[in-house]
Amino acid sequence: MRHGKKFNHLGRTKSHREAMLSNMACSLIQHKRINTTLAKAKALRGFVEPLITKSKDDSTHSRRVVFSYLNNKYAVTELFREVAPKVGDRPGGYTRIIKTGNRLGDNAEMCMMELVDFNEIYTTEKKAATKKTRRRRRGGGSGEAQAAPAVEATTTESVEETKTEAVAEAPVEEVKVEETKAEAPKEEAKAEAKEEAPKAEAKVEEKEAAPKVEEAPKEEPKAEAKADEEESKDGEEAKND
Repeated sequence: MRHGKKFNHLGRTKSHREAMLSNMACSLIQHKRINTTLAKAKALRGFVEPLITKSKDDSTHSRRVVFSYLNNKYAVTELFREVAPKVGDRPGGYTRIIKTGNRLGDNAEMCMMELVDFNEIYTTEKKAATKKTRRRRRGGGSGEAQAAPAVEATTTESVEETKTEAVAEAPVEEVKVEETKAEAPKEEAKAEAKEEAPKAEAKVEEKEAAPKVEEAPKEEPKAEAKADEEESKDGEEAKND
């Protein structure tokens, strides 16, 4: 019969059981996880979690109380320096028990017991899940006071929309600037071509005007010859008379 059996004695005497739990607690604090049977892990959870709660108050009295249970100064130092700062915001539930199957020899249920805050996989998932933000209205007051947060929310949303539109339009403006930059050389080339066109026309006109200037001296001898002929005719007529 189990009269007065309120916890698992684990088949050991009181002194043996306390020494075993103390040794397992020191191993859990130093290594952050241990492999043991499910019955021992459940007994250890009730033994070590009150000590972790006690370590949140770093005082001489707390250290002496914890040392009376662990009897290991290195484990006490590790508990107050490394473990306590990480579990400072957690209100209990410092350990996790994960079942790993049955043992081959006696078919006992085995498990892995670990400190929750030292498992990087689960802690990163929880941190990512707790990043959600919620908008809450301020309580109490008349209808105008309640409408004010709504107006602020709409203004903030409109500001965010304008920011997103400005960000969306920024690439278009950049493309336009690039197009103008690309068109600038073309316009410069056209302007140069226009400037060169009058020069070419002036050269053509100079070429056309050059022969005319050369022909002028050829006409002068003809006029002189005509004048000489007329004079000679007049002289002959005078002689005949």
